[in-house]
Amino acid sequence: MRKPTKESELNTEPIGQNLIKLISNLCFSVFVLSVLIFTAIAITYQPPDPWLESAPSLTKLFTQTENATFKIDDSIVKTGEDLVSSPVPAIPPASAPNPISETDDSIVKTGEDSVSSPAPAIPPALATNDSVVKTIEDSVSPPVSAMSPVLATNDSVVKTSKDSVSSLAPAMSPVVAPNPVTKTNDSVVKSGEESKSSPAPAMSPALAPNPVTKTNDSVVRTGLAPAPATSPALAPTPIVETEAKTPKSDCEELKQVNCSDPRVLLAIKKFNSKTFKSIVILEYQTPVNGSKPDECDVAWRFRNKKERSWRKYRDFRRFEFGIGVNCTYRVIHTGRWHSGINARRPWIRPNPKFTRPIRDEEINHTIPTLLETNFRKGKYLYYARGGDYCKGMNHYLWSFLCGLGEAMYLNRTFVMDLNMCLSATHSSSHKDEEGKDFRFYFDFEHLKETASVVEEIEFLRDWKKWDKGHKRKVPLKKIKSYKTTPMQLKKDKSTIIWRQFDGPEPDNYWYRVCEGQAAKYIHRPWHTIWKSKRLMNIVTEISGRMDWDFDAIHVIRGEKAQNKQLWPNLDSDTSPNAILTKLQQMVQPWRNLYVATNEPFYNYFDNLRSHYKVHLLDDYKQLWNVASEWYNETTLLNGGKPVEFDGYMRAVVDTEVLYRAKTRVETFYNLTKDCKDGINTC
Repeated sequence: MRKPTKESELNTEPIGQNLIKLISNLCFSVFVLSVLIFTAIAITYQPPDPWLESAPSLTKLFTQTENATFKIDDSIVKTGEDLVSSPVPAIPPASAPNPISETDDSIVKTGEDSVSSPAPAIPPALATNDSVVKTIEDSVSPPVSAMSPVLATNDSVVKTSKDSVSSLAPAMSPVVAPNPVTKTNDSVVKSGEESKSSPAPAMSPALAPNPVTKTNDSVVRTGLAPAPATSPALAPTPIVETEAKTPKSDCEELKQVNCSDPRVLLAIKKFNSKTFKSIVILEYQTPVNGSKPDECDVAWRFRNKKERSWRKYRDFRRFEFGIGVNCTYRVIHTGRWHSGINARRPWIRPNPKFTRPIRDEEINHTIPTLLETNFRKGKYLYYARGGDYCKGMNHYLWSFLCGLGEAMYLNRTFVMDLNMCLSATHSSSHKDEEGKDFRFYFDFEHLKETASVVEEIEFLRDWKKWDKGHKRKVPLKKIKSYKTTPMQLKKDKSTIIWRQFDGPEPDNYWYRVCEGQAAKYIHRPWHTIWKSKRLMNIVTEISGRMDWDFDAIHVIRGEKAQNKQLWPNLDSDTSPNAILTKLQQMVQPWRNLYVATNEPFYNYFDNLRSHYKVHLLDDYKQLWNVASEWYNETTLLNGGKPVEFDGYMRAVVDTEVLYRAKTRVETFYNLTKDCKDGINTC
């Protein structure tokens, strides 16, 4: 074949390309046109589906009645108001109300329905047995004859009024029999005839008496049903009606308080929500009987709103009840902290000869143990004792949290020593005291839950046991300088990393590991440190005894007040007269005032007692004495040796009670102009 020339190629190619473009443009135009048509239809077209229609269509859909199975019943349901057998002609309004029953020396009136015409004179009522009977005449349409008096007995006054019986017959002589009143059980029973009027021919229907009987605080009334027009002398059909008990009788039943009644607990909840606004009550126990018929004891668990932890505390109090509005229980008095002893949880003593207070079951300070297989699988960071030992508590925590933070960064278990040394600043002997336990001051249970830790003695015992039972020793890496950063140990695969602090101070401080570049990677886990639950129980009890409604003042004296060079005005600004002058400007008189102070003399604040209800920590010594829960538990934790309530524990309790006060007065911000850390440090 002959190949096409270049000129023919130039002539054919543009035609094909133009044809493709034309077809594509045509298809796109059709697509756009169809979209426009569909859009116009969607906008203008209203389908019959009511869900897409307007609001009137939806209203019609939901209101239309469709019943494909049953026929619609258009009959009228009859109620008690429709049960009158015959129409009643126009009668004047009743002149006397329905009888109301009262008891014990009350005046009882029996009212009868009104009648259309006046009645003739009625014989006077007869009184018997020292009782006065009065008859009240209402208007009666036909003449009434032989009206028998109503007898009242048992020293009660009864007033009666006649009901009327109206009829349309011209010559009619109805006879109304007397209505005897019976009284039993020191209560007066009232009776009245309820008349019904109906048209009847000339006849003389006789109405039988309607006895009224009262039994057991209920009143039964019998009324006359209207007689039909064709039976001239038929006895009326009795209609029995029982009246409900009066509110007074219901309230009398509440005089004997039923502590298991849900209304009792509801009244306690309302009272506590208005009274104890600084705590959150989480759960209540069922109230139990108190020492008197109108008292109940109840226990509940709560937490303090100003405490960051979600610890639960217990309280049990005694409540005295009265009758409130609508026969409900109302708290009229509440006991003090732990006054509801009947609601206190029972404790079974294993040995009757051994007595001790109830332990707080929520405290679990047991030391975790490691199995031999688990010990080898774990990885540990072990800090040897350094220069932080016997330093102040703030120094100790700063260093301890540095080591714990490094263990978290390396994803290792931190080996900690529970033995502590209390510095001389907090000891009563003014000397460093060893042999203290970490669990005396901090919550070891919370630490175990928020961080991976193991006790040092338990760890060393498992380590030695492993080395004795296996030829291959546990992989160990010793670090002798704090200059080896945590970042360099991040990829180390040794089972144990042992940091040793043998250098001189301050190079042997633990917190030196977290300085410099490491500070960007190591974050101290402050959330793992909570104060001891045993100390917080004392704080809660002190606050509870003041009903959580108190103010507090923090007075710092001691060595700072004696140092005139750094704090020249502190001594004079914290004198009793100066404190009283400042308090009168900030705290209302006769409020509960808690004084948190390091002043050793108890009577130093006696000048405040003439204006406030002063509370000091020493007023609550029974909370840590030899008969207290704290003493027994710490002694058991210390191997049977008594534990002293030292200065740091006093500072913890004082500070925590201070934080719970409604109004706080501080030393360096309210009482004195001196700076907290000395001159020129503000």
